[in-house]
Amino acid sequence: MADHVAAALELTRTNPQVLPAPASGMYWSRAVTFNTKNKDAPPLRAHSCCVVDDLLFVFGGSDTRRCFNTLHVLDMESMTWSKPITSGRPPPPSRAQTMTYVERKETGRKELYVFGGGDGPHYFNEVYQFDIVIQCALLLNFIFALFGNIQDTLRWTKVATAGTPPLPRRAHTANLWKGDKIVIFGGGDGVHALNDIHILDLAVTPFEWHLVNPTGNPPHERGYHTTTLVKDKLVVYGGSDGKTCFGDLHILDLVDTLDRIIPRLAHAALLIGSYIFVIGGHDGSRYSNQVLMLNLVSMTWETRTIYGDPIAARGYHAAVFHDSRIFLLGGYDSKEVFDDVHILELSACAYLPQITNFEI
Repeated sequence: MADHVAAALELTRTNPQVLPAPASGMYWSRAVTFNTKNKDAPPLRAHSCCVVDDLLFVFGGSDTRRCFNTLHVLDMESMTWSKPITSGRPPPPSRAQTMTYVERKETGRKELYVFGGGDGPHYFNEVYQFDIVIQCALLLNFIFALFGNIQDTLRWTKVATAGTPPLPRRAHTANLWKGDKIVIFGGGDGVHALNDIHILDLAVTPFEWHLVNPTGNPPHERGYHTTTLVKDKLVVYGGSDGKTCFGDLHILDLVDTLDRIIPRLAHAALLIGSYIFVIGGHDGSRYSNQVLMLNLVSMTWETRTIYGDPIAARGYHAAVFHDSRIFLLGGYDSKEVFDDVHILELSACAYLPQITNFEI
């Protein structure tokens, strides 16, 4: 067992308020993280993150006073934070932007694309590319730890695009489709919530924006929702237009009625097998720490008993799925911006990623 896992379990076991869990139960624990040269990630909300190999790249976000454009990296094997020094022109400080990981199969290049976001009065619609040339995650983290400077291989570039770009916005979503297209939906421009759909085609030079005009009844304008790509279908859930916290579900241009409506905004959503895991968020009245599971076959909501030390209710956090576990980072509960990392062990549900042959 890795040292960081053992430490987290020991902290949980010695907490008298944490009930013992059966082996088959999902289980929350707060992760113990380490840092190099005192470069822990700060408390963050409305940040973006992507997993590249065993590294979690975290960009931007804000605390209660300001926005950031800093890049932090968590080695998910050693649970060690690093803050690499990069070259080029980074995106401006912002919150509620999106970051999308793209791996070029033909060349092996690994890239992160940051779009949009805002810093309060200003909203953005530029695209920034972050090149990760080094292939070995362990070597990458080793160089971070020793030198903190690999400018020739970690480079920001502001990308020139063709076509009509989306309006400046934040609180939108981005999903990678077919390996070379980024789908942008919704968000807000500081005056209005949005429900438009744009696709950035990365297969052409220069990259080109396309406005999508689907048929049917579109979702209401919204931001702080989630979109989950299931094969060729985009599942839109929750969000807010500044007045209403939505609990509806839309699949591209098709409205599908669930067995019950559960409003959510500023939550996290992950596709794991035939389920979408929805974690935390705000229901229009209060923050939640609930883990909901949307069954994409029956289109019904499900829950499981989860043991361990539960996360504090929160929104504006980030979550990723890696090594059969869910990693949750940061967030906000209207009083505190969190700097914690939590791990949800799927236990008996660890088989879910193997379910790939289903239709919705």
